[in-house]
Amino acid sequence: MPVGYATPSCISDSLALSERSFYVARTMTTKEKLLWAAIVIVLGGVGYAGYRYLTQGKEETQQAAEVQPPAAPPVAEPAIRNPLPGGQADAGKPLPALAASDAGLAEELTQLFGRDSVTAFLVRDNIIRNVVVTVDNLPRQKVAVERRPVKPTPGQTAVDGDADAGEVTTLSVHNYARYAPFVKIVAATDAKQLAALYFRWYALFQQAYEDQGYPDKYFNDRLVAAIDDMLKAPAVAGPVRLVRPRVFFEFADPALEGRSAGQKLLIRMGPENAAAIKAKLKELRAEVAGRSG
Repeated sequence: MPVGYATPSCISDSLALSERSFYVARTMTTKEKLLWAAIVIVLGGVGYAGYRYLTQGKEETQQAAEVQPPAAPPVAEPAIRNPLPGGQADAGKPLPALAASDAGLAEELTQLFGRDSVTAFLVRDNIIRNVVVTVDNLPRQKVAVERRPVKPTPGQTAVDGDADAGEVTTLSVHNYARYAPFVKIVAATDAKQLAALYFRWYALFQQAYEDQGYPDKYFNDRLVAAIDDMLKAPAVAGPVRLVRPRVFFEFADPALEGRSAGQKLLIRMGPENAAAIKAKLKELRAEVAGRSG
């Protein structure tokens, strides 16, 4: 028989084997598909559950962050903290121009303090501008001496001890007496009448303050701030030591020398004079401050 020639019986057997093999193959493929489908479903479920477990905290945190209300904006400071009483700034007769205000204001101050007191203490030129500059400087380190609305205190600073000889130098009690006449007038002043005068002339005080470089500021707020600063001056008991590194004396204690010009003025006046000035400042503050409510 030639090589490669198959008999009919061999062909029949081969076809039967092929059919069984095809059936088995087809049956196994279906099972495998079902098996793999089940595996995929199970793994997918496990993976999804794991993903949810790992990301749930992040999602909750993100959702919590998303529902947080926006932060409230900071409360702005009021533009005017101590407004004058309604209508007070416009009460009375019309005001003169700022440059022509000295005579009229000096006359009203004379009615309030007395002619002798005004003559002794008041600098009659640029009264309003000088008051504004001094009030603005009192909470600072220095006051412009040439712009003070009152005349210099008579005499020189009285001390105990010779600084030039290297001795311990202290502020003398005799220095306190230099301020006594001025303090006496201030203590006798009616705070309500002084505030009423201030209210009548306020428009010019405000104009002068704006001319100083504060177009958006309110002078009465600055006055209250200056009063509050002076009220913080310490009552220094015992001798106050001084040094003179240059021409003028300074407090030897840096804590005193570092205070504002207004506070240092009260210390130089002495405890009794300072207490009298503070009492009057409190009265004046009650008239001009906190009018907003």
